[in-house]
Amino acid sequence: MSDERPRPEPAPVPEAVQQTVRDLVDLTPVLGLVGERFTAAGHEVHLVGGSVRDALLAAGSGAARPGDLDLTTSATPEQTLAVLDGLAGSTWNTGIAFGTVGAEVRGERLEITTFRADRYDRESRNPEVAWGASLVDDLARRDFTVNAMAVSLGPDRTVTDPFGGLGDLLAGRLRTPGRPEDSFADDPLRMLRAVRFVAQLGLTPAPEVVAAMTAQAPELGRITAERVQHEFSRTLLNDSPRAALDFLVSTGLADVVLPELSALRMEIDEHHQHKDVYTHSLTVLDQAIALDLADPESPSPDLVLRLAALLHDIGKPATRRHEPRGRVSFHHHEVVGAKLVRKRLTALKYPKEVVEQVSRLTFLHLRFHGYGSGEWTDSAVRRYVTDAGDLLPRLHKLVRSDSTTRNKRRAAALSATYDSLEQRIAELSAAEDLARVRPDLDGNRIMELLGIEPGREVGEAWRFLKELRLERGPLAPEDAEAELLSWWRSR
Repeated sequence: MSDERPRPEPAPVPEAVQQTVRDLVDLTPVLGLVGERFTAAGHEVHLVGGSVRDALLAAGSGAARPGDLDLTTSATPEQTLAVLDGLAGSTWNTGIAFGTVGAEVRGERLEITTFRADRYDRESRNPEVAWGASLVDDLARRDFTVNAMAVSLGPDRTVTDPFGGLGDLLAGRLRTPGRPEDSFADDPLRMLRAVRFVAQLGLTPAPEVVAAMTAQAPELGRITAERVQHEFSRTLLNDSPRAALDFLVSTGLADVVLPELSALRMEIDEHHQHKDVYTHSLTVLDQAIALDLADPESPSPDLVLRLAALLHDIGKPATRRHEPRGRVSFHHHEVVGAKLVRKRLTALKYPKEVVEQVSRLTFLHLRFHGYGSGEWTDSAVRRYVTDAGDLLPRLHKLVRSDSTTRNKRRAAALSATYDSLEQRIAELSAAEDLARVRPDLDGNRIMELLGIEPGREVGEAWRFLKELRLERGPLAPEDAEAELLSWWRSR
């Protein structure tokens, strides 16, 4: 990297911190076992990166042990395999071209990487893999100082912190080991990792990091959609991603990743209850996460619900209309929004099921507003449940979260109204099994009654009976047969 900062001497780490890390490492006996093997073979080996960061965080929270077990060593990959021979239950070499050997030792999964001192091809963004001469060389190439700390697995368990990562962690600060401009030019995805660390670790990026990210945001366009999507999803799945999303927008990264989110800042909510639709959307996300975390039956953290909460109003910029008396409307924004959601999430390479579910929730999120104070017929309630299908529990959370009014009386009224809808759904479900609404006659009986063969007409008859079932509820077989024959004669 050009114009690197002067390489500092390793910063002294307080003995109390050293001992805390030693104790936490010792809670994972396999680390000591691996350390003994490498040391006996004449190689250095260190626990490194997020493993050490998480161990230091665990020291303050009382957590039992570090998380992912990432190691770095002076041994080459071939030497690493030799050291692990007879110790590891299995090894895998999928990352060996980058110096990484995977191993399972005593039930623990390890990734062991040879010291590296990579340089990057600034066009392809691929690293030009080069082995490093020392631990500090290896730490210098890492993304942030809080990930550029290591603890020796040799007898002394020394903590090495050459770039002040411990101080940054304690201060809640996010910096890069070298110049951030060089770090992000090497790998623009690091800018999205910075966003994630705002959510995951509560860190505040240093001014020079913010400046570099803002200037280099367009470079993120060179990263594959799959990697961008993975990093963005990891941010969204944190308990409190709001500050990170604000950072994503303010640096211009959202213009590359999710431009529809940035566009929401321009739109004023039609109720004039919020500064803008963007702020409303983040509040909906906050409330959806709270409902998600409070629900023991939820697949928490629920990516589909969080994406839907964040994106449910992205159709508003395209549907904004200025009305008389200074009003603003967004008619059919749920229809437009569902299409935009499908397009954006597909471009980000989300799985097809996730795309369809988020799009469907976006399309349905306004349906409840036709309920009024309970005017829906049983038929309308059936259709609400049937259209939502398996998404109904998520739709409940999304609709409740979409109420962000600061008027306590209105908020209570909306909540009570939705309570009444859920009660009606429960009552109808108990009587009619709404989860599996099907026609009262099957295809074989349809063909028998109408004297027809399998084909398009059977499908039309099936759909007629499904609509009849939604409209009137379950029918006795003879009544369903009479209705079918009457429909058939009238065609």
